[in-house]
Amino acid sequence: MTEEPLATLRSGTVALVGRPNAGKSTLMNQLLEEKVAIVSNKPQTTRHRIVGIHSEARGQIVFYDTPGVHKPMHRMNRRMVSYAEGALAEADVVVLLVDATQSFGRGDQFMLDLVADLAQPKILVLNKIDRLRKEALLPRIEHYAGLNCFDEILPLSARTGDGAGILLDLLFARLPPGGALYDTDLLTIHPERFLVAERIREKVLRETSQELPFSTAVVIERWEESEHPGGRLMLYASILVERESQKKIVVGRGGAMVKKIGTAARLDLEQYLERKVFLQLNVRVEKDWRENQRILTDLDRATGLETN
Repeated sequence: MTEEPLATLRSGTVALVGRPNAGKSTLMNQLLEEKVAIVSNKPQTTRHRIVGIHSEARGQIVFYDTPGVHKPMHRMNRRMVSYAEGALAEADVVVLLVDATQSFGRGDQFMLDLVADLAQPKILVLNKIDRLRKEALLPRIEHYAGLNCFDEILPLSARTGDGAGILLDLLFARLPPGGALYDTDLLTIHPERFLVAERIREKVLRETSQELPFSTAVVIERWEESEHPGGRLMLYASILVERESQKKIVVGRGGAMVKKIGTAARLDLEQYLERKVFLQLNVRVEKDWRENQRILTDLDRATGLETN
């Protein structure tokens, strides 16, 4: 990265917020040009504030990918919503993502009410325009423009990257002057173990039924480095579920499902870590873990961020 005089640099934090499945994680990965946040078509995939760092000649943007704002039914979900609200309060710029393919509803109005009185610059991103006809997009732009709530309204496709460069331009124009907040070589500040657990959970989300992902989590139990250069990393992880019936789904007949999850996760991890990996998965029942303060705190600590 070409060095610029400190006086010309702009750096700061940007909160990506929105309803579940608005495309926040996909957008952050697109902007970073690397996969930091896991992605699935299941709602509430993101459970913590995921930090991604974009550094370039103009300065540095620290993105906060946040959980989708929803009505919380469990202690875990209340924490998720609090992470989104905390990011809103702390960020220098707020980006509200809206799924442009969906009709405006009560959830959208709730998000508008949540950001309306914020003092920071606010950008509305109408996402998934690659799935929408132009004549259907224009009324949505006009609706939000009439609210006079946003500094900019940008149609964008997080999946294809159409409009991503324009968004970066808009963000840098609104960030405060100053040098980088983190080392410019960093892509994220999360520990590797947390990112590995997230990639395993992504495979659980991909392979299991629609209702199950809300009740699952992944914990790294053991991480054993080889004594020999180029040796395999030995990983032992547990998939948490809340009931025996859920365990049967994850394990599958004759262990077929957990084997399928493990194979997909191992191949992904070997590419990500650029080394051979041995991965052993155990499925463990932890009744009502989403209400368990100890388990939730341990999952929070795994992120490497300061949490309540």
